[in-house]
Amino acid sequence: MKKQYLILLGLLFLIFIPKQIVKSETISNVEEMYVTTEDIISDIIFPTIDKRVIKEYGKGSFFGWEWRRIVDITYNDNHSYDVSVRIKIDSENGDEYKEDLVKVRISPSCDSEKLNRLKCNHGFEIEILEYKHISP
Repeated sequence: MKKQYLILLGLLFLIFIPKQIVKSETISNVEEMYVTTEDIISDIIFPTIDKRVIKEYGKGSFFGWEWRRIVDITYNDNHSYDVSVRIKIDSENGDEYKEDLVKVRISPSCDSEKLNRLKCNHGFEIEILEYKHISP
């Protein structure tokens, strides 16, 4: 008799006690990172400068180049920015390097109604205005 009550109690326990289901969530492993305005500008204009450096020096004559610093930023009346950047070009042997100055125009899109359409009538563009070899 005790055995039947224990079995009945066990079955009632299994039926009426709700089961707990745990759902796992995927957690993004994105690490928070401190970035500066210069980092953001660098990411935007890097491909354009990279293509120009390859055009200036060829693919095989240099080892690579690195961003030094922003020298100047100028706001233009047509809602564009001229950014002058100093870059360092390393040679293959690593002993020598050259420094160049690249002036890039960043033209953000003029899709807003708040902008003067007579002065600002371009889409998003990045173009190199000037490329100077500083070191011999």
